[in-house]
Amino acid sequence: MAHSLIEVVPRLLRQTARFLLPDDCEVCNTPLASDPIPHFCSGCWSTIALPGHSRCARCDRPFVSPIATVYSPTHVCQPCAERPPSYTKAWTLYPYQSPLRDAICLFKYRGKVSLATPLARLMIDRLPALDSIGLIMPVPLHARRLREREFNQSLLLADRIGRHLGVPVSCADLTRVIPSPAQTTLPRKDRLKNLRGAFAVPRPESITGKRILLIDDVFTTGATVNECAKTLRKAGSGDVFALTLGRTMDASHIPDRVLAERRRVATDIFGG
Repeated sequence: MAHSLIEVVPRLLRQTARFLLPDDCEVCNTPLASDPIPHFCSGCWSTIALPGHSRCARCDRPFVSPIATVYSPTHVCQPCAERPPSYTKAWTLYPYQSPLRDAICLFKYRGKVSLATPLARLMIDRLPALDSIGLIMPVPLHARRLREREFNQSLLLADRIGRHLGVPVSCADLTRVIPSPAQTTLPRKDRLKNLRGAFAVPRPESITGKRILLIDDVFTTGATVNECAKTLRKAGSGDVFALTLGRTMDASHIPDRVLAERRRVATDIFGG
């Protein structure tokens, strides 16, 4: 009985709130009723799915062919083979495509912090085996950017993951000291130059020998988490791992089931 009430009461509260303050799904414009995720219907949210299982053993980049790691599970992509990253291992969970892209943009740029918990839950549901992590860190924002946005989206995600794992979260042991332009505004070849010297460890003794898990929202080229990891390793940390919610990728890496579901939703909305 108590368990039923725990499930029913929040649903009734959501229905009441959305009756008084109507809200539509950001993707398909369906009116929301008892859907548990803010701004998204359950149907659209359920299309957020993992890409294929064949990935680079270092940066988690999906391979086009699933055969790539069948006989060599530790196979790495060409960029990692030519220039091994400073982090020990990165996990980049979901394709950065709608509706995840819409949710991250609402969260990050429009201040919809109510999405922090469901987005963190997507990460928690797919957490890899993390042994002996001593500290969790969000990728930091420069103080100027933090004042503009008023929150660090990566810290909100890290906070929830830290609580789930019972691992301390630090937002002071890695700082951004150079207010360089956003990575998304730069071509690929300029992103590494943009980040040189951008991060610092104020108190190296606080991270000495610790295995660190970096948290960020989106992995594009990996330049940001790599520069963070390089800074931490130079300051004396142990292994540095990275976990990001989304990863930009081309359509060839997105599961067929995800593309099929998006086509179905588009057909339902627009006809065809």
